[in-house]
Amino acid sequence: MKLELVPIPVTDVDRAKAFYADQLGFHVDVDVRPADGVRVVQLTPPGSACSIGIGTGVPAYEGTPGSVRGLHLVVTDIEAARAELIGRGVDVGEIQDVGGGVTYAGFEDPDGNSLTLQLMPWRTGDAF
Repeated sequence: MKLELVPIPVTDVDRAKAFYADQLGFHVDVDVRPADGVRVVQLTPPGSACSIGIGTGVPAYEGTPGSVRGLHLVVTDIEAARAELIGRGVDVGEIQDVGGGVTYAGFEDPDGNSLTLQLMPWRTGDAF
């Protein structure tokens, strides 16, 4: 089993797409309108096998915007990743040591869905 798509409820698909693609650097895999009132957008973080989905007219996207909490974006250099996102206009919090060698830096999308940069220093090479 592989987790490949996490639906994210948003208020404005275009605004969310711009945030994830332009500010976070996610790749836009799909942006289709297969029927009236239906739009499906799938975006994938660089290097990830799991994507997020945003859209309209599909039950998976009907949740409350801002209700997704703590999606983790695992990075190999949290300071560089944080600086890059700040440089793209993302309001990323301070880096916090959460114990066991793990560090976090959190932020939110325009609807308040929360994401976290996570560094686990032992996850390198094939273990990343």
